[in-house]
Amino acid sequence: MDPKTWRLPDQPRPLRLDRLAFPAGLRALVLAPHPDDFDETGLTLRRLSEKGAVIGLLVIGSSANGVEDAYCDPPTDAAKAAVREREQLDSLAFFGLSGDAVTFLRSPVGPDGGYILDDPASFGAVAAAAAAFRPALVFLPHGHDTNPDHRLVNSWWRRLKGALPGEPQALLFRDPKTIALREDAALAFDEEAAAWKRRLLLFHRSQHARNLRTRGEGFDERILKINRAAAAGLGLDEPYAEVFEID
Repeated sequence: MDPKTWRLPDQPRPLRLDRLAFPAGLRALVLAPHPDDFDETGLTLRRLSEKGAVIGLLVIGSSANGVEDAYCDPPTDAAKAAVREREQLDSLAFFGLSGDAVTFLRSPVGPDGGYILDDPASFGAVAAAAAAFRPALVFLPHGHDTNPDHRLVNSWWRRLKGALPGEPQALLFRDPKTIALREDAALAFDEEAAAWKRRLLLFHRSQHARNLRTRGEGFDERILKINRAAAAGLGLDEPYAEVFEID
């Protein structure tokens, strides 16, 4: 299989990514609005990595607004952004990727809650970085989502994908804030893999603390809960699944 021309096969849906053969050298890029978006699809990305894929990560926004003041001293936007970036680097190291695999674009945000601004310079930086990576497969959030950053990055993808070499395919992932998603592909996993994913998610310590305080459940449980629901909804034998819509 040529990784440059490889395509997701036309098989009955949902396509079982845990049973799929991926070519060594396949280039997979994660377009992450925030630090921690990579980890939501951590087991699918781990399977790709085990098959010899080259994985890159673009973290587009700093998400300083996701860090509570009590968690960071001093509670400045710069200090909070540094916390989020450190957490992402720690999770990547556990995953098995070096810091060279990630680019923090630090796109400017607006005053209305700190969401990423839809400005030409930010879009241009994302487009240039994606073109330089030359992915065959791209991971990003679904656009039917309550989070403005998820919707924005999805809209940027629709604008730039036709200009990227090789016409890469995309897997749009389900986040807790996703409203609806067509379940075209799934990676099913067991309790042992769930324990590994839990460890990966818990490197995002600031998010875990915030979720415990505001939602009464940890960041790890919040993500694994939607993985459990996905597997049950699809009637899979395995207890968990990461699910995607193929763009």
